[in-house]
Amino acid sequence: MTAPIHTKRLDQLDLHNTLKARAAAMQRPENHLKRLLAEPDRFEYFSANGGGLFFDYARQRLDQETVKDLVSLDGRLGLRERFARMCDGAKLNVTENRAVLHTATREFGNVSIQVDGRDVMPEIRDVREQIRIFSERIHQGELRSAGGRPFTDVVVIGIGGSYLGTEFVSTALAAFADKKIRLHYLANVDIHNFGAVARAIDPQSTLWVVISKSYTTAETSANTHLAEEFMLDNGIEPARHMVTVTAKGSPGDDPDRPVLRTFHMFDYIGGRYSVTSAVGGVPLSLYLGYDRFEAFLRGAAEMDAHARTATPEENLPLLAALISVWNTTYLGYGQQGIIPYASPLAKLAPHVQQLNMESNGKAVDTQGKMLPEPAGVVIFGEPGTNAQHSFFQLAHQGKAFPIDFIGVRQPQYTQYTVRSKGVTHHQELWANLLAQARALAEGQDNPDRARHFDGNRPSSILLLDDLGPINVGRLLAFYEARTVYEGFIWGINSFDQFGVELGKKVADSLRAQIALRNDDPDHRFAGIDPISEDYLEMLFE
Repeated sequence: MTAPIHTKRLDQLDLHNTLKARAAAMQRPENHLKRLLAEPDRFEYFSANGGGLFFDYARQRLDQETVKDLVSLDGRLGLRERFARMCDGAKLNVTENRAVLHTATREFGNVSIQVDGRDVMPEIRDVREQIRIFSERIHQGELRSAGGRPFTDVVVIGIGGSYLGTEFVSTALAAFADKKIRLHYLANVDIHNFGAVARAIDPQSTLWVVISKSYTTAETSANTHLAEEFMLDNGIEPARHMVTVTAKGSPGDDPDRPVLRTFHMFDYIGGRYSVTSAVGGVPLSLYLGYDRFEAFLRGAAEMDAHARTATPEENLPLLAALISVWNTTYLGYGQQGIIPYASPLAKLAPHVQQLNMESNGKAVDTQGKMLPEPAGVVIFGEPGTNAQHSFFQLAHQGKAFPIDFIGVRQPQYTQYTVRSKGVTHHQELWANLLAQARALAEGQDNPDRARHFDGNRPSSILLLDDLGPINVGRLLAFYEARTVYEGFIWGINSFDQFGVELGKKVADSLRAQIALRNDDPDHRFAGIDPISEDYLEMLFE
């Protein structure tokens, strides 16, 4: 028999009260970060290498005893055990009775992963091979538009997890996009999104990639219908210019509605965890080439292996998750900043925002019991140095929030070495990264209170050697594993999103009323709240 999965959560442990006491002690003046940072060997003790990345958490509000207590949660809560069982196909999505196997999409070993008595790896390998062949045929000119022209534009139609991760990766790796294909995203049902895309593309050489597991998401369905009408208006047969990424048997996988190609996605991969599946694989392989997409997958796989097997003291995503929970549950920080000092990572924060907040913004545990307080943290961010001229006034003097600073040793463009004030652009960037982390931690005394900074504001630095496909894959998997570990610690299910579905149900009723008015100008709105009725009347004025 399979051993039961751990169901305990952090607040049910005796250690919970110990950590509360340690958090109270951390408020004492002697535990201000500027004093903690003066400890010998702090940088060595509070940093770790793993999975191809370097993680420095010396500027977090932690002492060695607290770190030991946090690390002990691995054994007390079976954290790495749960992660391993997730990777092996255990049904950790308990509310939907599903396995959680985004890690399988970047598995290249000769392994078998069983779900309901069936090995899922053959179909995953098949889809990867289908993506490779399809993208290469496009690049080699074997597959062309209806008019015989090479495809020059790809439009991704999809919302949420159907595009955010892909947009992060395509933005991060745009410097490697040499396939003469432009990539666009049509996510929002706002007509301005469609209008902007329509102006940017050449309809005669555009391939539309519709990404939807169920093929019933309202926004994606509306945009798909509009795209089809747009093609017909331009004399284009949609079936010759459309690809679908969807579940087997969905309306997007219907032989009676032929498309150029269909790629399958599976119910054991959630949308926000899906960028290494066909969801990201199809557009990224078209944009970057399959070889670069595979290198990205292999980087993610390396971080998966690290997250699964590294000791707690050296396990980067586990350490980051423990620190995040410490900051949120015990020190009371409700926000988390992600500030990459690398412009190509501009879309990292929006991706992690969905990944983490949709996963861990929960009020009940895996047993359906209410938590003593809701889990999760608000994620936001912007690349440095832009962020410094945007919201860092608040970061230094307003309500504090922990920050993940991300640095890159080698930029994507090395040919520009002109110096300003004695340093190159990349060196200037590093000076600012290190300065912000130091200034936030240490603060500044000044008799002029407007120029006084308390400091004691925590941050970590995550360091990448470069921004190639492998490291972008490692970075993606780091944040995925961190999110999963946070959920394990809080005792919640990080793999459902019923809060998203509630708003959709309400929208369904309002949409029905609008449709009735469209058909009958005399229709009176009824059966909805009075405020919404007033707003709908405005829509038709």
